[in-house]
Amino acid sequence: MLSSFIITFRETLEAALIIGIIFSYLSKIKQTKQYSVVNLGIIFGIVASLIGAYIFEKIAGGFKGVSQEIFEGIITLIGALLLVTLIIWMMRQKHVTENIEQKVSKEITSSKKFGLFFLVFVSVLREGIETVLFLAAAGFSTTTSSLLGAIAGILTAIFTGYLIFIGAMKINIKTFFNITGIILILFAINLVFNAVQEFGEAGIIPFEVWKN
Repeated sequence: MLSSFIITFRETLEAALIIGIIFSYLSKIKQTKQYSVVNLGIIFGIVASLIGAYIFEKIAGGFKGVSQEIFEGIITLIGALLLVTLIIWMMRQKHVTENIEQKVSKEITSSKKFGLFFLVFVSVLREGIETVLFLAAAGFSTTTSSLLGAIAGILTAIFTGYLIFIGAMKINIKTFFNITGIILILFAINLVFNAVQEFGEAGIIPFEVWKN
């Protein structure tokens, strides 16, 4: 439950902060008419994420026996590797706000009509797909339900993002992601061990190797 809370909280808050930065920048440059484009990108991004989650659930439900253990092991390992890669990438980002503002400025001044929409859409969809993959990996590695923790993480992140956006809460974004990143790296290590166990149960890795 804790791992699912941290995952959804971090991923949702990351999306909320990106959207908040975009809204703030549009307000600063007096381009509030673009708000509707951003809102549309958010809606389509969420819908696409839900569709992706549904498709993933259908695919995962189609495996049984050994093939299911192999599938779960592969997804768990991919989730762990992707999680570590993304965390390391985020820790190296020194000017997150400036980078996002530059992308927004480039899109609204370009001749591409849907540039800003796709920027928001892809940002939301990326966080959504990452969340689906990470929660699936977490779900494969535990027998307890992670739904409650996931919902709590999403709601908490949305509320926190709103407080940050209106100025009621001040946090160092980079420090926050660094701290939660370290926690998730430990979680990723646990996922690797669980992936090895799944491969062991499937007979790909000798029993004695993953048991020890």
